[in-house]
Amino acid sequence: MANVTFVLLPGAGGSAWYWHLVAPRLERGGHEAILVALPAADDTAGLPEYADTVIRAIGNREPRRVVLVAQSLAGFIAPLVCKQVPVAALVLLNAMIPKPGERPGEWWTNTRHDEAKREQKRRDGRPADAPFDPLLEFFHDVPQPIIDAAWAQGEPQQSEAVFGSPCNFEFWPAVLTRVLIARDDRFFPAEFQQRVARERLGISGDEMRGGHLAALSQPDELTARLVTYATRQHDGAA
Repeated sequence: MANVTFVLLPGAGGSAWYWHLVAPRLERGGHEAILVALPAADDTAGLPEYADTVIRAIGNREPRRVVLVAQSLAGFIAPLVCKQVPVAALVLLNAMIPKPGERPGEWWTNTRHDEAKREQKRRDGRPADAPFDPLLEFFHDVPQPIIDAAWAQGEPQQSEAVFGSPCNFEFWPAVLTRVLIARDDRFFPAEFQQRVARERLGISGDEMRGGHLAALSQPDELTARLVTYATRQHDGAA
């Protein structure tokens, strides 16, 4: 398989550090990994500015060798990038999948996320109205040394501005798209993600081990999945 450029987008908070375990694994396989830091703390940055940041990171690389990987909130950036850069493939990892014109702040109600989240809390043995707990919902399967490293960086800063920014595209770009779902995700439960993928993209997601922060808890399996997707793309497989 020819070497691939993986462009790795983090979710809310915009920290490229999220991908720090996956990137060297991709590079050991002879691929290029671009870790994109998003302008999450910028109150003037909406989805177009986030997309522009990604497009600048791609630069003059051959687009048909680029695999765009979007985690969580970055799902809202993906169609804006793909309509401007003809990438080889798109991987949506535990991602928010937007409809044309939708704002990230509207997505939660439109997808009935609260209903799915309350049911997940019941399955976890917690009250349905229990407040958000990052350790239980994001880091529950992340190794303690990685949790400690994340905490040492301080709480990520995420402006609310992007949540009011419309995702202005008319239809999903004609790019090979994979939805990859971590089956132990407590924030976006797997069955919820599957439903949204079917309703909005007409496809079923692939499932792997791990929670919402799969790049921190399952870097080996995630890397293998990404390389497999790229291999199938270059080999012309479905």
